[in-house]
Amino acid sequence: MEEIMGAVLGSIGWMIGLAFLGVGICLGLIGAKTAESVGRNPETKSDVVQSVMIIAVVLAILLLLLFAFVFLLLFFNPLLS
Repeated sequence: MEEIMGAVLGSIGWMIGLAFLGVGICLGLIGAKTAESVGRNPETKSDVVQSVMIIAVVLAILLLLLFAFVFLLLFFNPLLS
């Protein structure tokens, strides 16, 4: 039973770490491309920023779903019963 819980905790660490790494890289690239597009075409700033905020909200929702899955694995693990 300890081996299963150790494997679950290790996989949870990998899931959270890779998720935050992916979101960080994604938001960095989106921010760079947003600055580039606004610098190239300043009159479309509100449209570009609005679409970037929608993407950022979707990413935040996906991270919250990941945390829900992690807590499901921690507290209601079907492998431990």
